[in-house]
Parts: sequence; C-alpha cells; structure tokens
Amino acid sequence: MKTYNSRLELKEEIKKTYAKFIAEFDNIPEDMKDLKAENVDRSPAENLAYHVGWTTLILKWEQDERNGQEVKTPTEMFKWNQLGMLYQWFTDNYAGMSLGELRAMLDMNIKRIYEMIDLMSDEEMFLPHKRKWADDATKSAIWEVYKFIHINTVAPFGTFRTKIRKWKKLML
Repeated sequence: MKTYNSRLELKEEIKKTYAKFIAEFDNIPEDMKDLKAENVDRSPAENLAYHVGWTTLILKWEQDERNGQEVKTPTEMFKWNQLGMLYQWFTDNYAGMSLGELRAMLDMNIKRIYEMIDLMSDEEMFLPHKRKWADDATKSAIWEVYKFIHINTVAPFGTFRTKIRKWKKLML
C-alpha cells in the first residue's frame, strides 16, 4: 500500500486520482446510468454509489468518535464478512439518485475528507492507535487512519476508473 510523507501529499493524491475518476462521468447520459455492460460489475450509478457509501462511512466513523460515540465498523448493520450486503445497501440507498446528485454528494464527501485530514495532526493521521475506530476495524492488522482514507479514495478511484472506462467503451 502506498505511504505518504505528509497530509498534504495524501490530499494531493486524492485530488489527482479523484479528478481523473470523476471526469469519466462527464459524458454519460442520465438515461444510461443504470445500464450494465458485459463483464463490468457495476453500472455508472452503482459505481458512484459505492464511493459515496465508503466516503460517507469514513466521515461518520470520525465524526462519531469525535462526538464520543462508540463506532461500529463497518456499520451497525454489517460486519466485515458481509461486505457484499454492504455494497448492496450502498446501491439500494444511493444508486437511485441522478448522476448529478451522486457526483455532488461525492464532491461534498471529498471536500469533507480534506477537512478531516486538515483537522487531524500528523500523529493522528500517520501513527497507529490514534483512533479507536481504526483499531477496532482491523482485528489482526494495525492500520493508521491514512490507510483507511487511501483504501477508500485513492485506491478505488484508480480501479473503478478502469471499470467505468471499460463500461463506456462497451456502451457509448
């Protein structure tokens, strides 16, 4: 997994990968948002719903901990061995929105993640055991907060950009 030397470097990587990812949706017609392509596991709306879901969860985990609440990862309703059901929940709750609404929601979440990064100290971001939600999310590994941010922004923006490009090649 990629490591970062600073919070600014993490934010710049999110910015770069997000810009490339979100631009892929510029020319997808709204009436095609729910169409699936052969050998592509998600429609454009499902693709965005996945990202809205994960970024919303990261923000919720951090906000709940800051508010002194117990954080249940990944959610109160799902365990880590139920990710397929969680992804379906993301689809059920977000994919019915328009592409414009999903993009606006994801844009807002990314801005809020930048703010979250800015509010944290380098120690909170890059050292282990600085957030209970991060410790509780992994039973056998030690993950710093930046790893959760990376794995739910930078990493899937690249992977899912490839998927949406494949979808566009087949469908447009």
